[in-house]
Amino acid sequence: MAEEKKEEEKIIIDEDWKKEAQREKEILAAQEEAEKKKAEEKPPRGPLPEGNFAALISMLTTQAFFALGALQVKGQEGKEPDLELAKYNIDMLETIEEKTRGNLTEDEQKVLENTLGQVRMAYVQVTEQVPPKTQ
Repeated sequence: MAEEKKEEEKIIIDEDWKKEAQREKEILAAQEEAEKKKAEEKPPRGPLPEGNFAALISMLTTQAFFALGALQVKGQEGKEPDLELAKYNIDMLETIEEKTRGNLTEDEQKVLENTLGQVRMAYVQVTEQVPPKTQ
């Protein structure tokens, strides 16, 4: 009789295990379905632009304008200007100007000069509006 009881317990444990495994399988399937729906709702990214000199300049300029607070992400609160980060990006643009001097087309040179002029002016305007930090 003791042996029959042990066999019954094993069967019950086995059935419980099967039920638990089935429940976990259903939960995973539901999670996968939810992730699939979420991925379908997200619009696909469009093609990336051509990687060229103007795109490089634009990327660094955009970073500088974000740091200055001149550009913001839609739906996000405005942040305090990060003058150090803006200056870093301006310095990077100046380094490109220095290292490419004499090797750019006329159009590339104009893009770089105009962009640097604009971002420098924006930097000056922001620094005049931001109170100096006390140390």
